[in-house]
Amino acid sequence: METKTQQMIISQEQLLKHWQGHRGLTRRVIETFPEEQLFNFTIGEMRPFGEMVQELLGIAGPGIKGLVTRKWEPLKEEFAVENSKKRLLELWDQATVEIDEWFPKLTTDDFQETVLAFGQYENKIYCTLMYFIDNEIHHRGQGYVYLRALGLEPPYFWEH
Repeated sequence: METKTQQMIISQEQLLKHWQGHRGLTRRVIETFPEEQLFNFTIGEMRPFGEMVQELLGIAGPGIKGLVTRKWEPLKEEFAVENSKKRLLELWDQATVEIDEWFPKLTTDDFQETVLAFGQYENKIYCTLMYFIDNEIHHRGQGYVYLRALGLEPPYFWEH
């Protein structure tokens, strides 16, 4: 009988730190926006950055909880932020706490299991988690374009 062994490239703790590093950088991007522009400025057919951030909020906390519990609510992308940067940042910080709470409950074996995230996206847990991070980076990049178009200096992307 053949036995497979798995090598870890990075530890779970390192992966969490990496994700939270990206989240800290995205938070600084949110902070850089003037409040009105956060919810109203667009380029082309892209949504305002405040709407993109709400999508990220719908994924992060509920997503990590779903990965751990395997119980999924439908994806929610709108929150009662009343076009308030302060409220958006409060929700962002709440999601950060949820990630710190739930992420350590994943086991190494969990990462290879397949889930149906939000009842619609089937993939292995590690792929789904990478999607959560990649999607945030993608939208943060759009936020950088917006800030540049507004004549504002975004945070350095390497400081995450």
